[in-house]
Amino acid sequence: QVQLVESGGGLVQAGGSLRLSCAASGIIVSINTMGWYRQAPGKQREWVAQITSGIITNYADSLKGRFTISRDNAKNTVYLQMNSLKPEDTAVYYCNALNRGRVYWGQGTQVTVSS
Repeated sequence: QVQLVESGGGLVQAGGSLRLSCAASGIIVSINTMGWYRQAPGKQREWVAQITSGIITNYADSLKGRFTISRDNAKNTVYLQMNSLKPEDTAVYYCNALNRGRVYWGQGTQVTVSS
């Protein structure tokens, strides 16, 4: 059974940083494409970043330079480092895994950026 558990969200002031974690079980993050999405209140879920098995990273254009996706194979965990946070980054952040043609989601972690 695949499980993705996000953590690391919270309340931060504008300009601050947070690091989100996504601990995976049932899959191996190093051989799958892992990603982060977010959903702000009243908006559709949007793609944030992804990391492939070949450690190729891609980011939403609006977030390049502020967000960094990475993984720790030993911990089977994917991270999202978020710097220079803005109030518009406020959202629930979800971890996502693409495995054998199926997509899996975590339960999400709330990030709130105050101005």
